[in-house]
Amino acid sequence: MLTVSSRTRYGHPTLPDRSTPHPDEPATRRTHVAGFTLVEIVITMLVLGIMAAVAIPVIGSFIASSRETATRDEMRMLARAIAGSDEADNRGFEGDVGFPPSQLSDLVAKPDSIAAWDPFVDMGWNGPYVDSTRTEYLTDAWDSAYVYDPDARTLVSNGSGSTLTVNF
Repeated sequence: MLTVSSRTRYGHPTLPDRSTPHPDEPATRRTHVAGFTLVEIVITMLVLGIMAAVAIPVIGSFIASSRETATRDEMRMLARAIAGSDEADNRGFEGDVGFPPSQLSDLVAKPDSIAAWDPFVDMGWNGPYVDSTRTEYLTDAWDSAYVYDPDARTLVSNGSGSTLTVNF
C-alpha cells in the first residue's frame, strides 16, 4: 500500500523512501543495489581483450617501421658527414681531407694520420662531422653496429633482420 508521507514545495506528493524495506515486506528482498552483474563484467573483459588483440600487432608494426625510418635517417646523415652535400658549407670528411674515413669514429675524433684544418690550403680535418658525444652514431636503432666499407662506399645496417644499405 502506497502512503503519502508529505507534500513537496509545489504540492506534489513525495513517495516513501524505497531503499529500506517496508515492515510488511520480507527482509531478504533488496530494492536497490548499485554495481555490475557478472555478465556485464565478462562482456567488458571480452571487449577489452579483443581491442588489445587488435592493437598489439599494430603497435608492434609501428615500432618496427619507426626504427627502420630512424636508421635510414641516421645512415643518410652519416653519408652526408662522409661525402658532404650540395650545401656550400658542408663538404664532409671526404671534401675536407680528400678521401673517406677509414672508420666511422674518424668523423668525431681526428685521426693522428690526418692533418688539422688549414684555412690557407682549404684542406685537413675540420670536424667533428657528426654531432655526438657518445657512440650512438655507430649503431642502428636495434643496437647493431653499422657495417662501413670505405672502398665500396657503403654503409649497411643488418639490425632489422633485413639489410638496409646507403651508398655515398
